[in-house]
Amino acid sequence: MQVQSIHFKARAKDSLGNARLQRNLTKLSTKFVSARAVAMEAIDFQATRAELKARRDRALANLDVWLETFEREAARRGTTVLFAETTRDAARLVAEIARKHEVKKVIKTKSMVSEEMRLNAVLGEMGVQSMETDLGEYILQLNDNEPPSHIIAPALHKDKDEVADLFARKHARARLTDIPEMTHEAREMLRPHFMSADMGVTGGNFLIAETGSVVLVTNEGNEGMCTVMPRVHVAVTGIEKVLPTLEDLAVAMRLLPRSATGQAASNYFSLLTGHRGEQDGDGPEHNYVVLVDGGRTGLIGGAFQEMLRCIRCGACMNHCPVYQKIGGHAYGWVYPGPMGSVLTPSYTGLDKALDLPQAATLCGECNSVCPVGIPISDLLRKLREKQVERRLRPPAERAALAVWGFLAVRPSLYGLVTKLAVRVLEKMGGRNRSIARLPFGQGWTATREMPAPVGRTFRELYAAQRSHVDSTKRGRHVGTS
Repeated sequence: MQVQSIHFKARAKDSLGNARLQRNLTKLSTKFVSARAVAMEAIDFQATRAELKARRDRALANLDVWLETFEREAARRGTTVLFAETTRDAARLVAEIARKHEVKKVIKTKSMVSEEMRLNAVLGEMGVQSMETDLGEYILQLNDNEPPSHIIAPALHKDKDEVADLFARKHARARLTDIPEMTHEAREMLRPHFMSADMGVTGGNFLIAETGSVVLVTNEGNEGMCTVMPRVHVAVTGIEKVLPTLEDLAVAMRLLPRSATGQAASNYFSLLTGHRGEQDGDGPEHNYVVLVDGGRTGLIGGAFQEMLRCIRCGACMNHCPVYQKIGGHAYGWVYPGPMGSVLTPSYTGLDKALDLPQAATLCGECNSVCPVGIPISDLLRKLREKQVERRLRPPAERAALAVWGFLAVRPSLYGLVTKLAVRVLEKMGGRNRSIARLPFGQGWTATREMPAPVGRTFRELYAAQRSHVDSTKRGRHVGTS
């Protein structure tokens, strides 16, 4: 998936003007947010989060050790582990595996890392058909390879009627609007691909170092078909997904489904270890794991290492007031929402995602719901600081911040300037006490009016209130003496 984050403002504006998208995005609050709240009532969220955070930090603190352990244990069980420094290297490795095994068709589960790799395009260029089998991803692939807008629910931005029209057009069948019938139709279309594929490609929710296993979590069961039916299985995932032990995994699984979809447990859970043995009835003959760096090691030991704790649940975007209004496509790359506003600049370069650190209210809701306690709003502030330091923000903005900084460390001057400013703004409000156009805040007044202040600063109002309270107390004292 090509990085288009530089166009965030234009895309966000289009999203805000899309009435159908606005209706579809209400599913975030009516389904994901409310379901998560109910699911968390069954556990001690704060205690479980603290424990998972500590376990993820333990893994990241010795990431090289646990990756080496995973590689050793996976190899001992017949899995070939390959490392890729870049996403392009990762795509090349998967292509080489397909070429080695003379693969003609690949079936895939939902994988954000494969989106980073542009894997479908790479396989297509070498003549290998690649079929998405997650229902949401399948819908988007049918729609001219549209990119996902959410990491858990890729087609969240589409409604039932849009999907019904798409199926009728692409499947050349009668248009259906009953959801069970539509899912059955998709199942019928995908079944031949499951039966004829040479290779399955999946992501990996976690890697277990002590057993050399790959963990897959889905709600549709397609991961079973993608790992059991084909003769070759390739898992692609980020190097940060490693967990030392199965005990760590048990803690993670108490929070991942609850945070992602509001379920106590996902419908399907697979712990994949090695290839098919002589006594096994199913499974791949050849098993590979491609571990992708793609900029992740650049965060180790730095100010943004905490972001590597992320378990890709999507809770931050579900609760984000910005994402709830513009959806995922506006962010312009694989990872949308608050997590994407940190990851995209970190992985692809701050200069390629200038607006993403600003695409947040810093309300802290993402911090509150994150199952691994990532202070996302703090990380966004750090990215904003980096932008200013590297002179990546517009000159007018940097000049305004410089002026504000100059005044902020001079309280007397700051008080004088703000006293003057609020009086001017009060006059601008007129009789309606509302400002329709603000010279230095046109981004605000372009879509709404700004309430005019009362003509006095907070300090003045506070001082007047204190004076009133003090005089009232003195009056009471005189009256009782």
